[in-house]
Order: sequence, then C-alpha cells, then structure tokens
Amino acid sequence: MKSILIYSTLTGNTKKVAESIKEVMPENTDFISIDEAKNIENFDDYDFITIGYWVDRGTADKKTLEVLKNIKNKKIAFFFTLGAYPDSEHAQKCVDRFEELMKNNNNEVLGHFHCQGKIDPRLAEKFKNLPPDHPHAMNEERKKRHAEAAKHPNDEDFQKAKDTFSKILSNI
Repeated sequence: MKSILIYSTLTGNTKKVAESIKEVMPENTDFISIDEAKNIENFDDYDFITIGYWVDRGTADKKTLEVLKNIKNKKIAFFFTLGAYPDSEHAQKCVDRFEELMKNNNNEVLGHFHCQGKIDPRLAEKFKNLPPDHPHAMNEERKKRHAEAAKHPNDEDFQKAKDTFSKILSNI
C-alpha cells in the first residue's frame, strides 16, 4: 500500500501532530507539507492519503482546500487542530464540513482525529480589539479557552493521534 501524509501548519501545532502520526504510518509513507502537495496534480499513485490542517473559519485552511480539489476516489483519513474545545459543537461542525468535502470527490473517509492547538498570536491580538458585542470579542470565556489551547497539542494529544491512526490503519 502506497500512502502519503500531508500537513498544513500555521503555528507548528499541526506539524507536531503530523510527526506523531507519522510514527505509526507504513514505513515508506511520503511525508510532505501542503506547499509540496500543491505541486501534485493527481494522487493516483497513492492508495491511502492522510491530510492534516489547521482550522480557519470553520474549515480547512486555504492551501489545504486547494490541494483537496486534486484528491479524488481515495481512501483518506484526516486530522486537524483548532483553538476551540475538541468536544465543542464548532469542532463537530469542522469534522462534518471536511467529511462532506471529501465525499464530494468520491473519497472514502476512514477516520479522523482532532485536538486543540495554540491560537495564532496575531489572531488573538485582533480579538482584543473587537467591540464587546462582536461574536469574536475577547471575553473571559474566550481568554480561558485561549489559555487552554496554548497547552496543546500535548503528549496526551500525540498519543491519542497515534492510537487513532493505528486503529484506522489496522482496518484497511
């Protein structure tokens, strides 16, 4: 089985998760950044594709969305990091949106993993300057969530990612 693991990262969170997942992938898995993946016109050489990204506005970041257009009729698994709590409604909507994107290209989604990750400091700074009635304004709950997100991904997240992908791979 020929496999590839592609990751997109902004703050380094997703790359760290990708590196932990790589430990359980088949030995000859190609491991590349999203920038390298942009040069692949089709993924016909791969039987299994793992793609990781950071959440931007409730979906995959723009670079990942561009690469997804070239992934068709494949067995895939995905992972992502986000600032929201992993058990939140927002996180579940992110899962659902990505699964829908994959299914639209006739891909078979075999599983996924997601966890919190620290929030880009530039984005956090923007939140501080929003008016109090704005839905993304910095309030006490948001400060608490940002503080928790800053602790992730951690060793427990890395282990959960490896366990999840080990199980996915054992079912192929």
